[in-house]
Parts: sequence; structure tokens; C-alpha cells
Amino acid sequence: MTSNSKETSRTLKAGTARVEITTEDPSTRVCDPLFAKALVLDDGATRMAIVTVDVVAVGGICDVGDDFLPALRMGIEKTTGIPGDHVLVNASHTHPPGRIICQDKVLLDRVHGTVCQAATDLEVVRVGAGVGHESRVTVNRTLRMKDGSHWSVRHTNPSPPDDQVAAVGPTDPQIGVLRFDRADGSPLALIYNFACHPLFGDPAGGVTANFVGVASSCIEAMLGHGATALFLQGAAGDVIDVDFKDFETPRDTEAIGHRLAIATLNASREIQPVDATLGLHTETIELPRRTDFPQRMAELVSEQDELLASLRYTALDFKSFVPLYLKQAIDPAHPGHAGWRYLQAEKIGSDLLTSMDTLNRENVEKYLANIRAMERLARLQDKIATLKRHQNFNVTAGSSTVSAEVMGVRVGNAILVTSTTEVLTEVALNIKRSSPCPYTFIAAFTNGYIHYGPPAGDYDKGGYEVTECFLAPDWQVIFEAKAAEIIDRLLA
Repeated sequence: MTSNSKETSRTLKAGTARVEITTEDPSTRVCDPLFAKALVLDDGATRMAIVTVDVVAVGGICDVGDDFLPALRMGIEKTTGIPGDHVLVNASHTHPPGRIICQDKVLLDRVHGTVCQAATDLEVVRVGAGVGHESRVTVNRTLRMKDGSHWSVRHTNPSPPDDQVAAVGPTDPQIGVLRFDRADGSPLALIYNFACHPLFGDPAGGVTANFVGVASSCIEAMLGHGATALFLQGAAGDVIDVDFKDFETPRDTEAIGHRLAIATLNASREIQPVDATLGLHTETIELPRRTDFPQRMAELVSEQDELLASLRYTALDFKSFVPLYLKQAIDPAHPGHAGWRYLQAEKIGSDLLTSMDTLNRENVEKYLANIRAMERLARLQDKIATLKRHQNFNVTAGSSTVSAEVMGVRVGNAILVTSTTEVLTEVALNIKRSSPCPYTFIAAFTNGYIHYGPPAGDYDKGGYEVTECFLAPDWQVIFEAKAAEIIDRLLA
């Protein structure tokens, strides 16, 4: 459905509401509450609702069922008259230790209720768009290796040896900001869009909205006037926070959240809201399912066989390896004894110390090679199991394609493009660079969930996101073309 109003004489109205959706299980450790927030917009020609929820995804995995979105849209349309395909629902992608939200019916009722509340409390607003910048909190987790492959930094596998890493991948440090002010100039709502991956916010495994929850609370406190901050997750498929694998200090979600909040508020202060109208266009596209699972698994099994064949006997065990390794690292020239012992051995013409060192170095290198092979084997086991699971998923689906909704929303001079996938950075940057609209933002994890959306060029490089992907490489060109078409339509 298309709705595109550019009549500047129209008056934009907006209303906000929120509701807590945290699990009601008293045995669950809750660090901070989870929320669903709604922003309803109406310019007299177009009505829509933007809903943000502190969950992993809108269907597909974890807590939210696949029937949630259609039921919510149906209920909203029946109660408020807002067309179902004018409802945008975005997941923050905060990760759970288990179930983190209230029960299914309670969740549906609460989210539906908060949209209805926002729809009944509309007031005239002016809108402005801007961008912030925060490059210190995220890193591309898919490392570029010297052999041309990719290695994804995850807690389920070790980081690669430093001497094999060539580079880190791209990130998108841009924070897209939409500021909605009341007629008296006070803030009503602020949307901020940023690509991040809120993983493991509580080391003890508690429920948390993670650092984006911290950021939203901080933004709301600083804005005052009862303003609502709505976080729209971006293209976070290959992004993590920089201290994700820090085993020396606890991960500080508050510090990350405060940095994100400050950068967002700084951008907001530069925005001058003006009268604005809405435009909206929603389409469902068919994306091809991948069919290369047998080939990919065969390649991994072949690599597995090579690694197994590379394992050789070793004179060392872990207990004897560690002290030898440390001694060689501390003093490579004199690992066995104090330096003066080597001088004395040289003086009397003895090579016993240096011969022992040579043998120990060979044993340490052999043991290290076995460890590295073991680390790669562990990754391969996980990849093969994942590919088998996803192959079964695609086969049982009974279709060569998967339906995916793409929504474009124009608010004033800014455009939001949605995706049901975990879009990777490169794809999002392509869309932003090709857009004639200077304020083009990508809202992934929106209106459904069909796992990862990697660039076509990544499929032969072995990264985690490709292993976890159900889609064939052609998905990228189809999605990017549709995004460009929708952007052009909204600007026409």
C-alpha cells in the first residue's frame, strides 16, 4: 500500500505511549524493565504507528511468536483505523538468558493497548531530522583474514591468532535522529536509529534492555517534558560492542549507553524542527532461499578432514606446555635458565642448554599447532550442525522463496527503510550511499525476522552470518533494488 502526502499545508499530529513487557516469572533475575513504546503519526492523509519493543526479534526466534505481528496489526486496524501495513514494529535485539518478556497474550494486549493510547492522545508537532556520530562503541565482528576468509568474533568460538588477521570490516557509526516537538517547542518524542548488537548485558544472565535501554532512559531524562525516546535498531548483523570479548573487566552497559545517549542528544540539539508531512509505501518481496547447503557442508567436512590429518603426536601435555610457553615468551633468548648460565655454557663449550631450548621450542610449536587445529575444528562442528539445521528448515518450508516485507517511511525530509533480516553493514551502507535523500536510515529487525542478510560477496568466506543465513546470495540485489525504488517513490 502506498500513501505519500507532500502537501505542506497539512498538519502533522503525534501521540506517544509506553508499557512494560518484562517477564512476570518471579524466579527470573530482572536487572531493568523491558518496554514497548508507540509513536502514532497522522498528517490528515497518512496515519501510521511506529512501535519499538525490547525483544530479540519480531517472530522467528526466541520469545515473540510468528503470529504476534499479524494479530497486532489486525487489532490495531480494527480499533484505531490505522491500516495494518502502516504499523512498523522494530525489535531492539536485546538478547535473552531465557524468556525475557511477559506471556504471549499479555504481550499482545499490552502492545495493542499502548498503540491505542498513543492514537487517542494526538497533538500538533513539528519534525526535524539529523545525524549523530558514535564510533567508539561498536566494531565489525567479522574479521578479515590474511587468507581471504572471514572469522566472526563470538563467545562460541575463540578469536583467531593475531598474526592471521588482516583487517576489521566496516561499521556505520551514524546515528539517525528524528525529533518531534510540540507546538510550544517542548520535546514530545525522539527516534534514534543506530546499528549495534546488545548481547549479554548482564554477566549473571539477567533480563535487561541492555545499553540501548540505558541510552533511552538517559535521553528521556535529559529531554524532560515527558518525552519518549524510541530506539530503532539498525543494520547490526555483523556488529558487536568493542569490549564484547573482554575477559579482564566486567562489560559496562551503562558506559556504552551513556556514550550513545550523549551523541544522540548532541545531534538532536542541532535539529530545527519544521512543519512536515508523511509518506509511506509497503511491499512484500520474494527472496530466494539458498540451495547450496550440501556443497557448503562438503567443503567444511573436507576442511575438517585436513585439520584432523594435521594433528600429530606431542611430547607435551597442557601442564608441561604452559610453563615452557611462558618462559619462551618472557625471554626468548634464554628461556631455560638465567642468562649467565648460557654465558657459562658458552665459555666451557657446552651446547646442552641451547639444544634443550631448541627441542622445547619445537614441542611448543607442535602443541600450539594442535591447539589451533582444535579451535578450528570446534568452529567447523558448529557450522556443520547449523547448516544441517537450516537445510532442513528450507526443505520443509516447501518453497524456493521466502516472503519479506519492505516498508519505506518518509517523515519530513527523512526516510526509513525497513528489513526483516539482520542486515549486515555493507548492505546498509550501499542503500544510504545510493539514496538521494540525505537522511536515509535503515531499520532492520522490523516487521518480521528471517535471520541474516549478508552481502553476496561474503558467501564464500565462511563468516558466521553466512552460515546462519537462509537466503541465497541474490537476495542482496533484490532487496537493494526494492529499497531504492521505494525511496524514489517516497521522494516523487
